[in-house]
Amino acid sequence: MQVLDREDPSTGGDSDALVDGLSRELLPHWSDDWLILERERWDQLRLHTLESLAQQLRTAGRYLPALQTALAAIAIEPIRETAHRIVIEVHIAEGNVASALKHYQHYRAILQRELGVGPSQRMVQLVRALMTT
Repeated sequence: MQVLDREDPSTGGDSDALVDGLSRELLPHWSDDWLILERERWDQLRLHTLESLAQQLRTAGRYLPALQTALAAIAIEPIRETAHRIVIEVHIAEGNVASALKHYQHYRAILQRELGVGPSQRMVQLVRALMTT
């Protein structure tokens, strides 16, 4: 999914406005039963869109907006690995190894506390080289 302008993702679109809009819940003060499925659908749509945008921003070297966008996705679903992986990738791209490891350890602790599991093999491989450096 291409969220930013295809010609030049480093200058395409107003990512702040998009992230702000995608950070909003669907009818948060309503409790109607029919909204359960619609909220789930909206949450999945916004998670995928935010993650795609964060990846595009990271690829374009726009690290701060990439981090903010990935963190917006994490706020929606704190245990979803994809957005956490993007945060770590941004830290690595910036040369902030300690920040990447700190985020990984924080995510690993959340998974252990909430679900009693560890990160995926893909996540472990992402940080493995950082731990031996």
